[in-house]
Amino acid sequence: MDLATLIGLIGGFAFVIMAMVLGGSIGMFIDVVSILIVVGGSTCVVLMKFTMGQFFSAFKIAGKAFMFKTDDPEELIAKIVEMADAARKGGFLALEEMEITSSFMQKGIDLLVDGHDAEVVRAAMQKDIALTDERHVQGSDAFRAYGDVAPAMGMIGTLVGLVAMLSNMDDPKSIGPAMAVALLTTLYGAVLANMVFFPIADKLSLRREQEKLNRRLIMDGVLAIQDGQNPRVIDSYLKNYLNEKKRVLDIDNE
Repeated sequence: MDLATLIGLIGGFAFVIMAMVLGGSIGMFIDVVSILIVVGGSTCVVLMKFTMGQFFSAFKIAGKAFMFKTDDPEELIAKIVEMADAARKGGFLALEEMEITSSFMQKGIDLLVDGHDAEVVRAAMQKDIALTDERHVQGSDAFRAYGDVAPAMGMIGTLVGLVAMLSNMDDPKSIGPAMAVALLTTLYGAVLANMVFFPIADKLSLRREQEKLNRRLIMDGVLAIQDGQNPRVIDSYLKNYLNEKKRVLDIDNE
């Protein structure tokens, strides 16, 4: 569970709702017509931008904004160094017996054990990275599209409410509900875009970069093992993927 995403989402809505309660009855901020215009209209417009498969898979990918466990780069490096040592002592076949939790790393090791040359291994792993990245980009793009469309639908709802209000100026009782639709659709669009859709899109982009970096680390490690490089050299080389602070701490510990 990503506490930052959860706390940010709940905390943001909590402060907005608190302000509504302190400003009067929260019931006056609820309007079914406004919800239908913003949520229903935004969903239909976003659906037009993507295929059905891309649209629904985006919600599956969105779960990574809340539930996501990325591999620790330091643990990946330690595992690769361990495998490099095993390969130097017992050959690539010795890697078959090692326990590997990363499916991407397992794929690379299987290619080594099967005897493919470096170019084949690199091409296969780069293709996997590119296709995975493309799927994740589509997920974040869907929520970014929601963020773009929601305020626009809010503005459309505002215009609908204003037209209804101006058309019934002779009936004072209809002015209030029409004005509520006009204002609340703008509110709903702004809230959903800036407190839900854009933050989720940004978090998915962050997850995508983290996963891509780990996969590049793994690919370089697998290719280094295939090249027969010394485990200590591999360890030093792969630590370039760590941020500077961690690299300094590792040097001090050594």
